[in-house]
Amino acid sequence: MPGHGGSAPLPAYTFDALAEAVRPLAEPGTIVLGHSLGGVVALALAARSEVAAVVGLGIKVVWTEDDLERARGLSQRPVSWFASREEAVARHLRVSGLAGLVDPDSPGAHQGVREEGGKWRLALDPRAFGVGAPDMTTLVARPTAPVTLARGEHDPMNTSEQLHQLGTPVITLAGLGHNAHVESPRDCMALLPRSGR
Repeated sequence: MPGHGGSAPLPAYTFDALAEAVRPLAEPGTIVLGHSLGGVVALALAARSEVAAVVGLGIKVVWTEDDLERARGLSQRPVSWFASREEAVARHLRVSGLAGLVDPDSPGAHQGVREEGGKWRLALDPRAFGVGAPDMTTLVARPTAPVTLARGEHDPMNTSEQLHQLGTPVITLAGLGHNAHVESPRDCMALLPRSGR
């Protein structure tokens, strides 16, 4: 995803621009599962690609003005710099909700930071926070492929009732939180339909 990990940033972030950037990865018949912002991007991608099915996991579907203001504030903050990779990794894991779920020494944790000029920063482009609130009603209606929304039972970003109001199948993963795909990859793999690739 642009602006995340080792991927280059975009000049400006919109859900459609993010979907277009990852579109070459979705061959016809691909099943797409996206988490949080990636879930919104998966829905936008399914509207412009011949995917077999799409699963949106852990999407925040209700946004208040305070939520949007906080996101705008985060998008306008200057990049924070750290003296060591360890400090940057610790911050990355806190920001992403992965502290305690991912080993700070793992390759996955290290992909969340990068070094520039002897200093360390999060790989995430803070401007990506400014993407805004998704129009979920439109996003779930546009794809021709089947759409499923899923959430961890303890995810504070959404409720089952909020997801059910969108008129799509909803699956709640018992005992899991917002980062359900990290907590139980097996449960999340079970969300995928058996057909497709």
